[in-house]
Amino acid sequence: MSRDICVFQDFLTDAYKDKIRSAAAAAGMTPYFFTCDQFDEAVECLQHCEVLYAMSPKLLRAAPATLKWYCAASAGVDVYCKDDGIFANPDCLLSNSNAFGATIAEHVVMVTLMLMRRWPEFAEPLRNHEWPAPVTVRSIRDCEVTILGTGNIGKHVAQRMRSMGAARIIGLSRSGKPVEGFDEVYPISELNDILPKTEVLVMALPSTPETIGILSRERIALLPQNAYVINVGRGTAVDQPALVEALNAERIAGAALDVMMPEPLPKDDPLWNAKNLVLTPHTSGNLTLGYTCETNLNMFCEDIANYAAGRPLAHYVDRKRGY
Repeated sequence: MSRDICVFQDFLTDAYKDKIRSAAAAAGMTPYFFTCDQFDEAVECLQHCEVLYAMSPKLLRAAPATLKWYCAASAGVDVYCKDDGIFANPDCLLSNSNAFGATIAEHVVMVTLMLMRRWPEFAEPLRNHEWPAPVTVRSIRDCEVTILGTGNIGKHVAQRMRSMGAARIIGLSRSGKPVEGFDEVYPISELNDILPKTEVLVMALPSTPETIGILSRERIALLPQNAYVINVGRGTAVDQPALVEALNAERIAGAALDVMMPEPLPKDDPLWNAKNLVLTPHTSGNLTLGYTCETNLNMFCEDIANYAAGRPLAHYVDRKRGY
C-alpha cells in the first residue's frame, strides 16, 4: 500500500499545501488534496491512503480498514468517540486540533459583554427603529468568573478575562490540578459549592459520559440571580428546558449558547424566544481566522513527523475517554 495522505479541507492556501507536502516528503509520504465539493474524488483516493486529514465523519465512514490515522481538524471529537463503527479499522489512531482557543475566547468575551451591556433588550427596539432608554450595565471588571474546563479553550478564556479585570477566575477540571492563569482550580465534584458564587459561568467541556447534563436543573437553581451562562463546549452539557425556564422567570441574568441540542435548532424550539439569550449557530470556533488555520495546519504537520517516526501523536485522542 502506498504511503499516501488524503487531505479534505477547504481552508488550504497554496502555501499551506506546500507546507504539508514538505512535511509529508520528510516522512516518505505523498499528500493528495481535495476541497469539500470533491467528496467522490476524495473517497476514491482514500481507498489507498493510510492517513486522512479532514473534518468529515461522512468521509471517514467511507475509509477502508487500511486507514491507520485520522486527524480531525476540529476540536470536538465526540462524533468519533461515540460510534466505534465509524472506523473500519478498530485500531485507527485519532487526533484532533486544539487550535480554536483564541477565536473561541474572543467569542466568549463578545457574548459576555453583549449580555452585561444588555444587548438582547436593545435588539428588538432598534430593529423597529425605536430609540430605547439607557439601562444599567455591568462589567467584566471585578466580576467572579467560573470556567468549566481548563484545557486550551479554558486557558484562553481565563487569559482574556484576566486582561479585562475580572476579580477572580476559578477553574474546574477532572483532576482539580492547578493551571496557570486561574486563581484556583477545583475538581468538578465541587461544582455545586462553586456555582452560588459565580457571576459568569463559561462552559468549555467536551462531550463525554461525565459531562452530559452537567448543568442540570438542580445546578441551574444554584446560580445566583445575577449569573450568566456561556456555553461554547457541547450542547449535551446543559438541561435546555430548565435553562429556558430559568431565563424566562429571570432566575438568572442571561445566557449565550453557541452549542445546543439538536443542531440546527428546530424552528419551534423554545430557546428561540427565551429572555436575555444570545444564540449563535456553532460559529465561535471555525476555520476562517488565519491564526486558527495556521495553528491547525502546524499541529497536523507536527504529528506527520511523529507518526512517521513511530512516536506518540502530540494531539492524540483516547477514543474511550473522549478527549
